Amino acid sequence: MIRSIFLFLDRTYVLQNSLLPSIWDTGLELFRTHIVSDSGVQKRTVDGILEQIELERSGETVDRSLLRSLLGMLSDLQVYKESFEERFLVETNRLYAAEGQRLMQERDVPEYLHHVARRLEEENDRVISYLDQSTQKPLVYCVEKQLLGEHMTSILQKGLTVLLDENRVTELTLLYQLFSKVKGGLHTLLQFWRDYIKAFGGEIVGTPEKDKDMVQELLDYKDKMDNVVHTCFARNESFINSMKEAFEAFINKRPNKPAELIAKYVDSKLRAGNKEATEEELERILDKIMIIFRFIHGKDVFEAFYKKDLAKRLLVGKSASVDAEKSMLSKLKHECGAAFTSKLEGMFKDMELSKDIMIHFKQYTQNQSGPSNIELTVNILTMGYWPSYIPMEVHLPAEMVKLQEVFKVFYLGKHSGRKLQWQPTLGHAVLKTEFKEGKKELQVSLFQTLVLLMFNEGEEFSVEEIRTATGIEEGELKRTLQSLACGKARVLNKNPRGKDVEDGDRFNFNKDFKHKLFRIKINQIQMKETVEEQVSTTERVFQDRQYQIDAAVVRIMKMRKTLSHNLLVSELYNQLKFPVKPGDLKKRIESLIDRDYMERDKDTPTQYHYVA
Repeated sequence: MIRSIFLFLDRTYVLQNSLLPSIWDTGLELFRTHIVSDSGVQKRTVDGILEQIELERSGETVDRSLLRSLLGMLSDLQVYKESFEERFLVETNRLYAAEGQRLMQERDVPEYLHHVARRLEEENDRVISYLDQSTQKPLVYCVEKQLLGEHMTSILQKGLTVLLDENRVTELTLLYQLFSKVKGGLHTLLQFWRDYIKAFGGEIVGTPEKDKDMVQELLDYKDKMDNVVHTCFARNESFINSMKEAFEAFINKRPNKPAELIAKYVDSKLRAGNKEATEEELERILDKIMIIFRFIHGKDVFEAFYKKDLAKRLLVGKSASVDAEKSMLSKLKHECGAAFTSKLEGMFKDMELSKDIMIHFKQYTQNQSGPSNIELTVNILTMGYWPSYIPMEVHLPAEMVKLQEVFKVFYLGKHSGRKLQWQPTLGHAVLKTEFKEGKKELQVSLFQTLVLLMFNEGEEFSVEEIRTATGIEEGELKRTLQSLACGKARVLNKNPRGKDVEDGDRFNFNKDFKHKLFRIKINQIQMKETVEEQVSTTERVFQDRQYQIDAAVVRIMKMRKTLSHNLLVSELYNQLKFPVKPGDLKKRIESLIDRDYMERDKDTPTQYHYVA
């Protein structure tokens, strides 16, 4: 108003005198000195403003335009910072420190996180509505420090496990966003996240009772954790890497078993009975398996069990699809190199070669005189590629022996210098049978065949007679008889009846057998993969490992000529692909010294020399 009255003075006289301040500035200066800087006025004004803000924070409505003009006035008079902002920040600090303490006790973590997010939003809104822009940074910092920074560990201890167990994506995302604002927040979150994975995963792997579901659980768990990293943790590289480390750590806590179970899981998926998956799904499952497989240190254990199962699938023709088998092989090859899969590839080659040989054999037998009325198919397996089978001597009927001889002459005529060894445990046959109901075909194993053919000669036999005639060892024979007389398709009658085969039992042929199918497959009673079998597979792996260690030691020593024990051991750790204990390495080195591949130095016993 004063300026309007003295407008002429302001525009002429004051403008020409550069030393005089304008009337407006003079007015402000006087107002600041005499009114606002008066301690009574200033204290009451600022107290009032702070009281209004505190009321608003506790949820009441206040006159924002009044606050905006008052704070605008302080800004224009340039006393905003010292008169208001400093006190405002101290008050805010005090309020949120108390609130953080209180709510951490009262609320559970998800609620608390939402509360913090809401508080941050409110404070930002306050800055936009009536506070000065310069206050924003210190204000937000103060809220984050008091509500989050002070309570990081307790928030994570109290809530992270629950959030991850219940897969609460929204809260986890919020947790990540809030923690990324606080200094050291993500680092703390990362440590807790890694510990959580190790603990939870350790439980999956470490409970032997859960072994049969272990792989499926691992896959589901990995999917869940991947989802958390992608959706909640913004695909943060360090979170992805620490997840990998944690998986690797807990999977290898229990040596060998996970590798064995993964091999069996793949077998169950690649077997023909697996109806649930289309080719694409199967491919997806195999990709997921490979991710878990990567974490495993003892990959040779996996190979041994995988090889054993693959052999079963190929020989019984149980493989779901050749494409899936080949795809799995190429994945393994890509992961572990060609040496790892060479034997497995050899098995496939053997099967293909056998097909070709059979075509030639058929032509060969047609040209022979006196064609046999039995069709013979032979799979020729190279010893080194396939698992080792225990040879069993059984008494084959004359016509079968004759056929074997014919094949032997044919094969050795083409490939001289090879040795054929028949494996009756793996053979199977189709028998034409006449029942009262009519003709049927029975698809049976070679052992079952030998037992059934006896009933062409006689009506009834005891276990002892069958054993003498067929030469099958006792355990195998009992399982074979059980499958024929106690299973679903009972083509033999057992006297007395019962589930198990005893020594005194007698068997006769069941003429009244009925079945809706023409060709009936009689499954062998699968010996539960015995503990011995598992142990022997694992032992084979260890045997192979010994050879690999020996070879590596000799390779290194040959190259270096002289090395100290510690350097040799560290070099070995670099070369070997499986976990070994220093003690085992020491034993192998001793054994090589005994066998004169290397020697100790005369003066320093920890030095070794290569012996050429």
